[in-house]
Amino acid sequence: MLSVFVPAETSLKKLVSTDLAALPVGAVWIDLVKPTAEEDHAVERLAGIAVPTREDMQEIEISSRLYIENGARYMTATLMCSSDSENPRTTAVTFILSGHRLVTVRYDAPKPFMLVENKLARGCPAAITGEMVLMELLDAVIDRNADILERAGGDMDNISHSIFEPDGAARTGHTKRYSDILIAIGRKGDLTSKVRESLVSVGRVVTFVAAAADGAKWSKDMREQLKTMQRDVTSLTDHASYLSNKITFALDAMLGVVNLEQNNIIKLFSVMAVVLMPPTLIASIYGMNFKVMPELDWQHGYPIALAMMVLAAVLPYVLFKWKRWL
Repeated sequence: MLSVFVPAETSLKKLVSTDLAALPVGAVWIDLVKPTAEEDHAVERLAGIAVPTREDMQEIEISSRLYIENGARYMTATLMCSSDSENPRTTAVTFILSGHRLVTVRYDAPKPFMLVENKLARGCPAAITGEMVLMELLDAVIDRNADILERAGGDMDNISHSIFEPDGAARTGHTKRYSDILIAIGRKGDLTSKVRESLVSVGRVVTFVAAAADGAKWSKDMREQLKTMQRDVTSLTDHASYLSNKITFALDAMLGVVNLEQNNIIKLFSVMAVVLMPPTLIASIYGMNFKVMPELDWQHGYPIALAMMVLAAVLPYVLFKWKRWL
C-alpha cells in the first residue's frame, strides 16, 4: 500500500488512492507499506531513488543500513511492533531523505507511524518538510520505547514482589505459580532485549541524521532536538541494560526459590524415613519366624510392641524439633 502526504494549509493531508503514473510533486512524505513492484517504480521515478528490497532491509551491517546514494540518505532502523501483546516483535523500517522529501519503507505497522500520522493530520507547520516528518517519527519511536521500558519496569516490580513477598497461601509454593513467574520473567527479558536492539539502531540513525544536519545547516531548533534525542537514546539504552540486569537477578532468585522448595521436600522425605526406620526395625524383629522367641509367649507382648514402635517414631521427631531441623 502506498500513502502520500501533502501539505494542506495547517495540516498534512493523506492521499491513499493515488494514480501511480501521476504522484503529486508536492508530497513531503511517501509511506510504502508492503509495496508492490509498481509502487516501487512509481516512487523511484518521482523521488529519483532506489527503493530497497525487504532482503536489503534485513542486512545488519552498518554500511548496508546507513549510507548515501545519489544524494539521498538511506537509514534503516529496527522498530518495535505488537509490544502490548504476548508476542512482541521487531521489524526493519527504512527512512529515505531525498531533497526535502521523506520516503519510508516498512512491512509491518509500528505504532509511532499511526501516532505521527494522526498528529500531523491535526496540525503541522505550513512549510513542513520531509526532514520535519523524520524528526517527528524518530521522536515518536523514542517515546514509544520509553513507554515500553516503563511498563516493563513496573511489571518486573510486581514479579519481584511475587517472588520475595508472596501473599497468603502463595508462601507455601505451587508448581503452577512458579511456572507462571518464570514465563513472565522470560517474556520481560525477551521484550527488554528487543527494545534495547531497537534503541541501538535508532541511536545510530539519529547520529547519522545529526551528521547530515551539520553538513546541510539545518535550523538551530532541529539540531537541538537531535541532541536531545541522542541524550534520550543514551539514557534509555542504559535503563534497558539496568532492566536486563534486574531481570537476570529476578530469574536467579526465582530459580533459588525453586531449589529451596525442592530441598524442603527432600528434607521432609528424609525426616519421614528416619522417623519410620526404628518402628520398622521393631516390626521386622518380631516378624521373624524363629521357634524360640520368648516375647511371643508374653500376654501383653502385642501392645508392648506397638507402644515401642510409637515411642521409636516420636523420639526422633522430638529430637529434630528440638534441634530445629524441621
